[in-house]
Amino acid sequence: MYFRILHDERSGELTYLLADAGAREAVLVDPRGRDLPVLLALLAERELRLRWVLRTHQHDLLMPQEPALLTRLAAPLVQGQGGPAIHVAEHGDVLPFGDELMRVLATPGHTAGCLSFAWRDRLFCGGLLAVNTCPHQPQPAAPDALWDSVKQRVFTLPDETLLFAGYERRARAVSTVLEQRRWHPLFAGLSRDEFLMRVDRLSTTPALTSIF
Repeated sequence: MYFRILHDERSGELTYLLADAGAREAVLVDPRGRDLPVLLALLAERELRLRWVLRTHQHDLLMPQEPALLTRLAAPLVQGQGGPAIHVAEHGDVLPFGDELMRVLATPGHTAGCLSFAWRDRLFCGGLLAVNTCPHQPQPAAPDALWDSVKQRVFTLPDETLLFAGYERRARAVSTVLEQRRWHPLFAGLSRDEFLMRVDRLSTTPALTSIF
C-alpha cells in the first residue's frame, strides 16, 4: 500500500492519497482544485490510476469552480450531495480500488451531506470532529445531526480506529476513537442539550481543536 498526506499550512486543510501499489489503483480523499498539478504528479510518479475522488463534504457555493477543477482528475467525483457529474454515495456503499475497499458512512452535521470513508482501521471524517476549525464554515450546519453522527456512527467504532481529520489547527491530524470519545471538548462529558448550547456559542469563542 501507498499512503500520503498533503497539508496546506495556510488553511490547515488535509488531503489523503491511498493506493493499492500492486494493482496501481488509487483514491484521493478531500483533494483541492488548486493542488491539481501536485496531485497529478504524484499519481504519474507511481503510475497510479485514480479510481475515485472522495469528498467528505464540500463548500461549492463559496468555491463554485471546485467540481469542474476536480473532474480534471478523470475519476468519479463521490460526495453526499448531488450536482452535475457527481456520484452521490449513500451509507453502506462500498467503493473498490485494486484489492482494497472503502466503505461509506453517512455522517451529516458539518454540512447536510457529509460522508466519512472507512478503510481498514482508519476513518477519514473531514470536519466532523474539528467542529469550528473549518476555514470555510466556522459552525456546523446541522448540530443535531452532527451529534448523532459522532455518537452513533463514529464513537461506536472500535477504540483503536484511527481518525483522520480534514483540517488541523496547530494540533495533530490523527487521533483515535478512544481519545475522542474520552476527551473531545464538545462530545465527551456533555449531554445533547449541553452540546447544542455550546455549539450555539461557538461564533463568540476561540476555535476548539479536537485532535490532541
